[in-house]
Order: sequence, then C-alpha cells, then structure tokens
Amino acid sequence: MKVIVQPEAGIAPVVRAIRNAKTSLSVSIFRFDREEIEKALAAAVQRGVNVSALIAHTNRGGETALRKLEQRFLAAGVTVSRTGDDLLRYHGKYLIADNELHILGFNFTRLDIDKSRSFALSTKDKRALLEATKLFAADSNRQQYVPGQSSLVVSPETSRTMLTRFIQGAKKQLHIYDVKISDPAMVKLLNEKAAKGVAIRVIGSMKGPGPGIEVRKPKRRLHVRAIVRDGTRAFLGSQSLRKEELASRREVGLLVSNPAVARKMLQVFEADWEDNKAVAPAKALELVEASA
Repeated sequence: MKVIVQPEAGIAPVVRAIRNAKTSLSVSIFRFDREEIEKALAAAVQRGVNVSALIAHTNRGGETALRKLEQRFLAAGVTVSRTGDDLLRYHGKYLIADNELHILGFNFTRLDIDKSRSFALSTKDKRALLEATKLFAADSNRQQYVPGQSSLVVSPETSRTMLTRFIQGAKKQLHIYDVKISDPAMVKLLNEKAAKGVAIRVIGSMKGPGPGIEVRKPKRRLHVRAIVRDGTRAFLGSQSLRKEELASRREVGLLVSNPAVARKMLQVFEADWEDNKAVAPAKALELVEASA
C-alpha cells in the first residue's frame, strides 16, 4: 500500500498510474479540469487499454463542464457512463488500474491537487479491489449495489456502520481531517470517546466539540477526509462525518491497517497541526469547503 500527499506530490502519481495500466482503467469523476489526465486516458485507449469513465450526473455549478467532458471522452474512445440521480451527489473519487485500486481524497482539478491538503491511497488488496470493481459496475449500470466484506467504505450503504466501529476502536488518540463534522450520532460518539480519555484533534470544523476535543482551523484549503487512529490505523475517503455524506450521497473510502501508511498520514497531520492557529469551538463551523 502507498500513500501520496497533496499538494506536494502533484499530478505525476495520477498520470503515472494511468500510463502504467496495461489492460483496463476505470475512473470515477466528480470534478475534472486536468488536461494531463485527459490526455493520459486518451493515450491509454490508443495503446489498447479498455478505459471506462463514470461521470457524476451533477455537481454544484459544473453540469455543463461534465457534459462537455463526456463528449470529449466519447470522441477519444472512452466508454462513458453517467451516474443515476437517485442520490444527492455521486461524490466518490477512485481509479482502478488493472489490479490496483486508487482511493482519492481529491478531485481531478488544479485547485484540489495543486493548492489543497489531501491524500490518496493505492492498494492491491484483492477484497477491496473486487468491491470497488463491483461498485463501479453497479453505478455505471444504475443497478443496486450490494456490499460485501472488505475494507472499502461506501456511502450510504456501509459508511455509518464501518466508521462508527472504526472510531469506537480508538484507545488513545484520534487525529481527524474533516471540513464539517456535524452528524449528531458521530458528534456524540466523538464526545463519548473524549470523555473516556481518548485525545481527539480535528483540523477543520466540528459542531459541539466537548472537553478533550481540540479543533484547529486550517490555514490552507482542505480537500481531505481522513482519520488516523492510535497512530497505526487510518481512514481516507470522500465522506465527511456529516449526515448528508453518510446517508444520502455516494461516497467512497478505505480503512487502512498498514502502520507505515498511518504513520505517514499522522506525520503530515502533526506538521499541519503545528502550522495552524487554534480556533475556538464556537467558531469552528465557519469553515466551508468551496467544492463540496
């Protein structure tokens, strides 16, 4: 398993993953303005790779751009599917290249990749890969997704249960990147963990943090939802701990049991924590993510 850190890594790891594909590429898109990625996907088609794109039916203010992207992809030979409109958003960002799954905390945009704190994970875990492939097929064909057993975290089907269990498992620490922690059950759970002595730090915002929870507002833009538990386990995905993203949107994430990856994410968190000014809990909800 590998982790990349934005904005430091830039566009190169994404383009490299596409260029390395030999047989198949499946990509889920919510926002997109990177010409380098578009060219890499078109080049993959030309060398015989089966390239499929699942494009969100809507995002805030960008439907015209999405429809134009569909037309350009079709012209390049990419198989294009549009998500259904049964959920408020299809917000997940992931790429399946041959036998490797890439879970992205960022969109394929200049703003997210070049100017925002985010992460991506790549894994060859067979169960997670199979589950992501099944999810991609279900959403592409607008069929019901029936989750199986894996580390893939999917909203609305499995995210609340899996993330609740993940947080409940914390013994000492939770380090959280989240622009808007507001789901009542999740807020209650975090406050309960803090009351039991778990040290909780949040970079972003949280509604109603109790004693034992520190919140700092980031200096740089966030486009990441991540949790590091006890320094050895982690979560990365597109879902914030708020009701809409747990219950009524398609969001995709991954639970990580690789201590080295968790330590790397924690190292970045600690550096960001030191770099950010403390923010009073009453003001924490002022942070708004422009591209949610």
